[in-house]
Amino acid sequence: MPKNKGKGGKNRKRGKNEADDEKRELVFKEDGQEYAQVLRMLGNGRCEAMCIDGTKRLCHIRGKMHKKVWIAAGDIILVGLRDYQDDKADVILKYMPDEARLLKAYGELPENTRLNEGIAGGLDEEDEGPGDDYIEFEDEDIDKI
Repeated sequence: MPKNKGKGGKNRKRGKNEADDEKRELVFKEDGQEYAQVLRMLGNGRCEAMCIDGTKRLCHIRGKMHKKVWIAAGDIILVGLRDYQDDKADVILKYMPDEARLLKAYGELPENTRLNEGIAGGLDEEDEGPGDDYIEFEDEDIDKI
């Protein structure tokens, strides 16, 4: 029987949740950085994001965030631009929903940016009123069938 030489299983590799829930200081962009919204996840630690400057870029999730910070489509992220490749960038930070709302309030994000606020978000324009979701049949319509 082989001797166990490791220091633990997959739960150790996952690591401890490093208290991401506590309030952290809001990080603004610097030179060579840009805000972006994730369009879709591609797998292999990559995603496609639309930057605020209007460019669609292929973004690589850095190793510090990989498998620790989960990024989904619609999330607001901070990307580091590359000097030598304009169509690629590196994900530096993922903003929590409340931080993204603050960025929008400070004017860092444009007003037309749609922030994902869970499943209920973004349904305001489609809801005109009750009765739009179903069709009402008369009793005589059923008899004709």
